[in-house]
Amino acid sequence: MFGRGDASRRARLMREALAHADALHDFAYHLSGNPTEADDLVQETYARALGAVEQFVLGSNLKAWLFRILQHLFIDDYRRQRARQTEGGLDTTDAVPVAGAPPAQDELGQRQLTEVVGHEIEAALMKLTPDARLAVLLDLQGFDEAEMATLLDCPPGTVKSRLFRARATLRDLLREHRER
Repeated sequence: MFGRGDASRRARLMREALAHADALHDFAYHLSGNPTEADDLVQETYARALGAVEQFVLGSNLKAWLFRILQHLFIDDYRRQRARQTEGGLDTTDAVPVAGAPPAQDELGQRQLTEVVGHEIEAALMKLTPDARLAVLLDLQGFDEAEMATLLDCPPGTVKSRLFRARATLRDLLREHRER
């Protein structure tokens, strides 16, 4: 069990970890493509981090540690799902947005454009291999290549090549979509 000093360390670390909740959720959503799965991944990430707080080295990168936990959870879930080969289910329908007050026409047009473009980018991102998608998402979160290499457990040159290929694939996919 934790002593008085350990409990204080755990509480301080978890407070600091909560500052990364939005970034973790964005990362989880873009990995899974499902908001409910993203919520579950983030919740499980914090649960695992809390259970392994004594393994965290003070002074190291807390955000990278949390992202690594989330990444491993996603990969484990992905492997389990692939092993089951289950497709579809009750949770496969898109959520219906709750209607609010109608926005002004300009706002509506801008919001629709943003949604269309966002959906195109998300669809292209989901077509990448899991390794390529992880590299792009970590890059978008601001991790440098050395940090990404540590998180992905591969050499920095592999990170560079994954990013290069992933960006080229995204450009091609988005160009194809634009030409339709």
